[in-house]
Amino acid sequence: MPNQALRRYVPPGKHKLPPLPYQYNALEPIIGADTIRIHHNHHHKAYVEGLNKAELALVEARRRNDFTYVKYWENELAFNGSGHILHSIYWTVMAPEGFGGDPGPGTVKEINKYFGSFDSFIEQFTNAAIKVEASGWGILVWNPAWNHLEILTAEKHQNLTQWGSIPILVVDVWEHAYYLDYQYNRESYVQDWLKLINWVEVENRLILATQGQLPLLLTD
Repeated sequence: MPNQALRRYVPPGKHKLPPLPYQYNALEPIIGADTIRIHHNHHHKAYVEGLNKAELALVEARRRNDFTYVKYWENELAFNGSGHILHSIYWTVMAPEGFGGDPGPGTVKEINKYFGSFDSFIEQFTNAAIKVEASGWGILVWNPAWNHLEILTAEKHQNLTQWGSIPILVVDVWEHAYYLDYQYNRESYVQDWLKLINWVEVENRLILATQGQLPLLLTD
């Protein structure tokens, strides 16, 4: 389980790109090394840099008491911050094929309680991710307001949320996540991606989510 260091205060402009918990080629043949390298080192890095830039711009706006461009920077804050959080989770909830374990007891209990069965959950999650309009994410969240799991989709990163929800399992369906390996065939990517789910990590994240915690690094 994560320690207190994973819940540290992050000052404005000090977010860092988290390291991958595996080698670039670890998810082959489902996701190729080139896709992982470009996705992590360029796309995710750009969200981290954009988040830091937005935070520092707002620090400067407060210092000057000049909020002329607050609308722009708040949008940058939401877009890049959400991208950073979701990508950080995405890397941790994947494991090499055959090493992700089985769904844990807490995960199975909560899935069956709300979705009726594990198969029903998988069908809804898969179809939700495949049918995200344009680019976005399929997201399994713990919603502390309802005290149950829910499946959400997000076009861009910050849209179509339920405030307070904590992501515990996310699949990136922006084209940069799969185009080199699957071209336009998102459905094949999502179906294959299910084989990479790190269920041990999902179980840990569910436990932590019920406690209001959202670590950005691997928890086990």
